[in-house]
Amino acid sequence: MFGRRPDATLVRDCGTLRRFMPYISPRRNDSVFHLPQDIEVEAALEFIDKRNRERPPERPMTLFHLFLRSLSQAHALRPGVNRFVKSGKLWQRDGIWLSFSAKREIKDGAPMITIKRRFEPATESLDEMVDGIYDRVRPAKAGRKSTSDKEMGLLLRMPGFAIRTALGFVRLADYFGLLPLGMIEADPLYASTFVANLGSVGHDAGFHHLWEYGTCSIFCVMGRIRPGPEGRRMMRVCWTYDERIEDGLYSYIGIAGIQERIENPELLEPSTDALANR
Repeated sequence: MFGRRPDATLVRDCGTLRRFMPYISPRRNDSVFHLPQDIEVEAALEFIDKRNRERPPERPMTLFHLFLRSLSQAHALRPGVNRFVKSGKLWQRDGIWLSFSAKREIKDGAPMITIKRRFEPATESLDEMVDGIYDRVRPAKAGRKSTSDKEMGLLLRMPGFAIRTALGFVRLADYFGLLPLGMIEADPLYASTFVANLGSVGHDAGFHHLWEYGTCSIFCVMGRIRPGPEGRRMMRVCWTYDERIEDGLYSYIGIAGIQERIENPELLEPSTDALANR
């Protein structure tokens, strides 16, 4: 309350227009920007094949892991994209939190699971990150419910008007910065970016909306691997972005960096300090 939140710090050094934008466009989807991106993945797939010769066969490294790695590095190198608008103010998020969804099983009608994890690209190696993701995904695929799942299950036992009332109190508490940190850290919609990998089920990427609930300012969808120019394999990523958090050039440089690191995967291993010196 009064310029404080448990998960972020108020941004005080942005320009007048940036401070005024939340009043011109109070909703995320009033301020949305869509950007398609084509990434060549030939070098990344070769890199994965080489690294998997040294990894446990039950925990293979995938293109999705490389994408999450590069995305987390982008948030570290370009911290302006790790922001959100709440209560008409711009906030700098504490930590890099990525949420992603996956099918419990690769078959039609299988339930979706959602994972949220804090990423530390400056101190965590690529292999440590991959193993950390498996440590989160495996229990969820086995049916273990997250804190967020348990909370939603409890709410769904109530009548509809009670659910709407409870969510109204959550939104009000969030507006005034009174939502407990434990609830925020457990909720996948309070994240730096939400990632969906439609390529894992053989589909092309598409643009997703941004939720008004929570604080997630960026949604990206990964598409299937497909032939590109000269037969080199490509992947399309579709970005949906709240332009109130930073200007277009700053954000574009961050997104271009994600592509550069995937197309040159040897850049994914160093810390953000090493990357910053490039």
